Amino acid sequence: REQAFIVLFETIFHPDTTVGELFSLAKESDFFTETDFSRKLVETTVEHGAEIDTEIEAHAIDWSIQRITKVSLAVLRLALCEMMYFDDIPVSVTINEAVELAKKYAGKQDSRFINGVLGTIARERE
Repeated sequence: REQAFIVLFETIFHPDTTVGELFSLAKESDFFTETDFSRKLVETTVEHGAEIDTEIEAHAIDWSIQRITKVSLAVLRLALCEMMYFDDIPVSVTINEAVELAKKYAGKQDSRFINGVLGTIARERE
């Protein structure tokens, strides 16, 4: 997930660059290792970006997509992609991993925000 987050985060700043190009650039660094899961997660997130962003906007009360920090937005997109399109991953695992990514790359408030948004969506999807 962390590898997918890194590439998806870059898509925010390089929207005209393909996922394949971003993975190639990431692989040039020593800390990045592409996996089938990370590639599939990023590709699915990008492919369904409009639907995922609609869910975020519907559940991030009083927050527009433009107002959400870029780190939180990337984490939310990945987690929602998992929740919507990866039925084999338990929702509780997805939410926990998203919160941990936010704690590592963002701030405490971001992790709480992400937990709240994802928790609300999870309850509605049950």
